[in-house]
Amino acid sequence: MVQPATDRLGRATFRHIAPKEDVRPNTREVRWLKHIERHGPQGSHYLYELTRDTHRCKDTTLRQMQKLRAGGYLSLPHQQRATERAEFNPYIYDLTQKAEDHLFDLGIDEPTVRPTGHWWHSYMTSCVTSAIDIAALRAGVRFIPAHEILAIKDVDLAIPIGRAHLIPDQLFALDYGGRYRAFALEVDRGTEPKTSPAKRKSWKRSIEQYRQIIEKQRYKRHYGLNTNLLVLWVFNSRTKEARFLELMHQKPCAADRAFLTQSIYDDTGPSTERNLPTHLFDRPWKRADGSAVSIRGV
Repeated sequence: MVQPATDRLGRATFRHIAPKEDVRPNTREVRWLKHIERHGPQGSHYLYELTRDTHRCKDTTLRQMQKLRAGGYLSLPHQQRATERAEFNPYIYDLTQKAEDHLFDLGIDEPTVRPTGHWWHSYMTSCVTSAIDIAALRAGVRFIPAHEILAIKDVDLAIPIGRAHLIPDQLFALDYGGRYRAFALEVDRGTEPKTSPAKRKSWKRSIEQYRQIIEKQRYKRHYGLNTNLLVLWVFNSRTKEARFLELMHQKPCAADRAFLTQSIYDDTGPSTERNLPTHLFDRPWKRADGSAVSIRGV
């Protein structure tokens, strides 16, 4: 049976939308495509906030995203339908091959480093970097994505540590007008154990590996960085964040000053679902020793 392209009122549905052949992205819409290319799948509310400085009408924004979807430039990853009351959440968009080809034809495609692994973990990672990028832009701070850092020495994201490798969930830097900070990002959705006897990722294993590369400054040799590296740990609950800090307190280390934590949980749930966690840029981060650090400036 052929599924209808719209609902009874002629509106697009999640699985079906009437195709349009004459769609060509305008300047604003190319910004959306580039933002997704840089960070990974994005909710419609993130893309709206990205260009809110020039286009304030949210309804028009959502219609333009539907137009890009009808034109074959944006897709809706099916994983988003697995959430509770998914129909009330903003749509999450990703690039299609047509969109990637369009960026290539414009000569503005880049070899970006998008999050990998479990889809929801990757999506949360893309939300974190996207929110920091958008908030930094409003503050006049330039966001430097991972691929630009890795191009310094033409290396991979993974840092060798003996026979093992440390692979951050994401890597980026901020340019405060000629002064820089570099950040490794770790995102925890509550799936990583505190400890693990196996080689799988755990809090304890990650803490030990980051302490090694920070104490010996291996990240500078590997990435070719001249600035110090801070490790941002983002949790989807305050409870997880508190337990992580307790674990660090058990065996403190001088390198721990480079570890910063925040949670993105608010009164309505994880703030990535409906609101941008711009507080990750705007508000201070916590250190294990109880002090606070802002990434708004150097």
